[in-house]
Amino acid sequence: MSANTNKVAIVTGASRGIGAAIAERLARDGFTVVINYSGEAAPAEALARRIEERGGRALTAKADVSSAEAVRRMFDAAETAFGGVDLLVNNAGILKTATLADTGDDEFDRHFAINAKGTFNTMREAAGRMRDGGRIVNFSSTTLALNMPGYAAYNGTKAAVEAFTRVFAKELRGRNITVNAVAPGPIATDLFLTGKSDELIGNFAKMPPLERLGQPDDIANVVAFLAGPDAGWVNGQVLRANGGVA
Repeated sequence: MSANTNKVAIVTGASRGIGAAIAERLARDGFTVVINYSGEAAPAEALARRIEERGGRALTAKADVSSAEAVRRMFDAAETAFGGVDLLVNNAGILKTATLADTGDDEFDRHFAINAKGTFNTMREAAGRMRDGGRIVNFSSTTLALNMPGYAAYNGTKAAVEAFTRVFAKELRGRNITVNAVAPGPIATDLFLTGKSDELIGNFAKMPPLERLGQPDDIANVVAFLAGPDAGWVNGQVLRANGGVA
């Protein structure tokens, strides 16, 4: 029996892409998974069915993480259904590139509302509700280390997430809860591939010395490590999972 059996994980932005891969991996590892989504329900419901058909347990929960009230209701649903929360994975996020000079107020606010405030909201809720011995895994990005043009607003949100991660790890002293972040490089998801030319995708694939794009499972494996017993001494860290790009 898995050491994670009966443990409950909330994964935000979990209906597709990296989030879905994380939810499926955690379910295989024995976690009961709360699949958060903010848009269309069908992909989240299909993912929950796949997990349950393989013998796992899953619940879908619609919530806009930028809303503190919606996040509160999501934690309520997890506690009502499964008794508590042991793992929070803050995967939900958006990215639209534009130079700093061309970034409008609405786009700036939207990025910070979802990427930074969304992570803040779930962590704040977890502070009073996560069971002792739990794990929190946030999402930064390797773009923060690369300083590429067009990523100013996005990188600002991820700098905030990294700051939250390091401080919150210390604020949870005495509860045996670890707080870490994963910073992926380019990952071959629909979100990443859509709208890019084959040449541009090829250029991204050549950036790592491993000479390929990352796959969603590459990131899910790192999250599974941070969520599991082998990472119990890793705390307040940012792990760059990017094939050596930076």
